[in-house]
Amino acid sequence: MSALNNSLLLGQEGGGGYAISRSLRFNSSDSAYLGPKTLSSPTSSTTWTWACWIKKTLITTSTDYRGIFTARDATGDNYAYIDFSDNGIRFANRPVSGTIAVLQTTPVFRDPSAWFHLAFVYDSSNGTSTDTLRLYINGSRVTAFSSATYPSASQASIINSTIPHYIGYDAQNTAYVSAYLADIHFCDGTAYDASAFGEFDANGIWQPKKFAGVYGTNGFKLNFSDNSTAAALGTDSSGNGNTWTVNNLSVTAGAGNDSLVDVPVNGSEVDTGSGGQVRGNYCTLNPLSNEAGALSNGNLQQAGTSTANVRCNSTIAVSSGKWYFESTLQTAESFTNIGIGTPGITTQYPGQDSVSYAYVCEQGLRVNAASTGSYGNALTSGDILMVAFDLDNNKIFFGKNGSWFGSSDPAAGTNPAYTITAGTYCPITRAYSTSAIAVLNFGQRPFAYTAPSGFKALCTANLPAPTITQSSTVMDVLTWSGNNAATRAISGLNYSPDLVWIKCRSDAAGHNLYDTVRTAGKLLSSDTTAAETTNSAFGYLSQFDSAGFTLTAGTYPGYESGNVNMTGRTYVGWTWDAGSSTVTNTAGSISSQVRANASAGFSIVTYTGNGSSAQTVGHGLGVAPSLVIVKKRSATDGWLTYFTGFSSNEYLYLDSTVAKASYSGTWGSTPTSTVFGVGDAVVNANGATFVAYCWSPVAGYSSFGSYTGNGSADGPFVYTGFRPRFILVKRTDGVIQWTILDTARSPSNVADQRLFPNLSQAETVNGDGNTDLLSNGFKPRNVDSAFNANGGTYIYMALAESPFQYARAR
Repeated sequence: MSALNNSLLLGQEGGGGYAISRSLRFNSSDSAYLGPKTLSSPTSSTTWTWACWIKKTLITTSTDYRGIFTARDATGDNYAYIDFSDNGIRFANRPVSGTIAVLQTTPVFRDPSAWFHLAFVYDSSNGTSTDTLRLYINGSRVTAFSSATYPSASQASIINSTIPHYIGYDAQNTAYVSAYLADIHFCDGTAYDASAFGEFDANGIWQPKKFAGVYGTNGFKLNFSDNSTAAALGTDSSGNGNTWTVNNLSVTAGAGNDSLVDVPVNGSEVDTGSGGQVRGNYCTLNPLSNEAGALSNGNLQQAGTSTANVRCNSTIAVSSGKWYFESTLQTAESFTNIGIGTPGITTQYPGQDSVSYAYVCEQGLRVNAASTGSYGNALTSGDILMVAFDLDNNKIFFGKNGSWFGSSDPAAGTNPAYTITAGTYCPITRAYSTSAIAVLNFGQRPFAYTAPSGFKALCTANLPAPTITQSSTVMDVLTWSGNNAATRAISGLNYSPDLVWIKCRSDAAGHNLYDTVRTAGKLLSSDTTAAETTNSAFGYLSQFDSAGFTLTAGTYPGYESGNVNMTGRTYVGWTWDAGSSTVTNTAGSISSQVRANASAGFSIVTYTGNGSSAQTVGHGLGVAPSLVIVKKRSATDGWLTYFTGFSSNEYLYLDSTVAKASYSGTWGSTPTSTVFGVGDAVVNANGATFVAYCWSPVAGYSSFGSYTGNGSADGPFVYTGFRPRFILVKRTDGVIQWTILDTARSPSNVADQRLFPNLSQAETVNGDGNTDLLSNGFKPRNVDSAFNANGGTYIYMALAESPFQYARAR
């Protein structure tokens, strides 16, 4: 395994080598908080800045207030807060008299798997009203608010006044935050934007940097690096001595330890197996992928459930490497199952399906595919289950309190509990019976027992290095507003594109697909079966450029640029890099012209059909493609589509709403590492010319899979292993349109700006397509049949914005 301990490779070291050593875990059920702290007379009553890193752990579904930084006088007449409200972020300054200033974000923040940076500025002396309150997330200013009332000119702030202040607690609403907090700064008297605390690295990821500004009289910095005692956690390292009182936070060794090495940046420490050592974003249980008991304590503790066939998945899944974690059976009951499984299943207990392997703690049983067998010794309350899984050799081991069951030796690879099926796995749990409690440790605190030699903690610093560290070098999305220019260059890419797919967003107009193998100006439309045309009357792509492409007006009066660049219309272009050259490929029975970017898993293929059955065409990827879309260029016909898991007879049409269908000999064979099959006239008519677009999976960049809808606003969590930039979805068991989401059109959650490959209609923004695009996957937040019908089967292709190793929550 290639461990990701070289933080510079992924830009994870903060600016100028700045490091964050520890975070502090706040658990609402513990009533954990810092304060009250009564501040002195401020440097300025009208100007201050707050900045911190947050990893949220509690995801709510209704209005709920969770204080991040708040102030309140004894009467409750004067109060202010920065808090989570209905999963958005809210600021309020509520004096007993005068203007009540309020900001409530339209974007929501409910990603528990990664860190994000928050900076907030109060600057009521600013001459521009909308600049008096400024919020930045991951270095970018938030401008979308569902509620916005700004303070009057030079209005004094309740925060930074001489009343009690709190961190992690809203005294007005008696609400505690559930989150990890790190690297807190408060600056009295200066309005700093986010760039004072962080910067974008070469991959476009927001990173912390050393603060070089002024803190002012009441300013402080809390880095939580001193954990010699619980009281030391509140130490101010700014030099001002503004130390905070610590309440209900612990540094005692074991499950209650709230001082953790779960931080926003990957450290360079060598993992010796002791735990509590390597800095990085750590695995936790995932509340977005949980049908089992309630989570708490930084999503490391699971309460019992009385529902049998359920589980909770964790936030990190891996397909290679050697990994170790522990679980303390804090309260034993009857059937606490802990192990590993594929990340998409929540409605089967750990060990119920064929690709999950678990230990039934209280029974002393191992279980896989619902088949149990006696193994080791049962655990009772206070015992620690050890789990080591080796995905380089496909083995899993279980042990208890320092001893491995069955005379096994994970380091030597001998006598495993199971030899497992190769695949992608994450830790999974189910504490059964309502009084059961299991507490997990993935290495964010010291392990009770040292991991076997070669086995590592589950954190981003230890994950295998992704093949593609900057996704925008191989795939990206551009948006623009039309201007009716005779010719117009659209730029902003980090490469010369080979496939450009253009769609008018604001009006009904056809999809426009151009590629370098067919050459510029040759149009195919995914929403029609029409043959290829040249130089569309409604405008067309006339040239592929080094960092974009050039658009040219057509000839249709009044709509010369309607498809690509008309004044008053908006557009999106999805683009791909397919490598540097087009070559002849003779791997198949039909010779093809192929332009392939194997490292990015994408190729463009053209060929001429020979009319015979069971033929093959070379694709140039070196890995079997998961998605193949074929279109006849020379005549009218549909966009026949193959998806991974289909048989050689099964297909979809990209241009149609029809469900998955089957016809004998459609493909002739399923794809291999060198060829894909072409079996009937739709993809192999004699003498007809064809183009095929092929995509194969690349870890950390592309994901192809399926999920089952649940018809709920709390839809299924779909694990991709990266923060998506582009998602294509189709229901396979129902007559419904294809759907595309992307983060260029929906830069914040929820993503609801949908376009449809098989339809010419304009973009819809009606809430039906609400989906959270997260640091490690996506989650439908709707009951729409195109994304999340109850029991519906869906396939998806997702392409990355950034690998999970350094993705930020949004």
